[in-house]
Amino acid sequence: MPFINIKTNAQISREAETNIKTALGKAITAVPGKSEGWLMVGLEQQTLYFRGTDEPAAIAQVSLYGNAIHSALDTLAGSITDAVSQQLGISPDRIYVSCFATPDWGWNGSLF
Repeated sequence: MPFINIKTNAQISREAETNIKTALGKAITAVPGKSEGWLMVGLEQQTLYFRGTDEPAAIAQVSLYGNAIHSALDTLAGSITDAVSQQLGISPDRIYVSCFATPDWGWNGSLF
């Protein structure tokens, strides 16, 4: 039950949106037990400043049900950064990725 929400101040074309969604569907498999079948992806354009400028930047917030090992999250962070950088033209050093795990995750009206 992963959710990856990307916030950026870069323009997101429909093609880039689809390509990012597809790349994240593949990337999530770096985390054991996670698949595109349960992945939810959000893409948001908003005002965003990083290092004092409004040059293109992004943050990807990854929420996971349960825990994941650091090496899997590191691989996932690299894949997310690559997808966002390639599709939106954002320098990798202007992309943050944060990961959060929770033992409480609801779906279909109740918690797992």
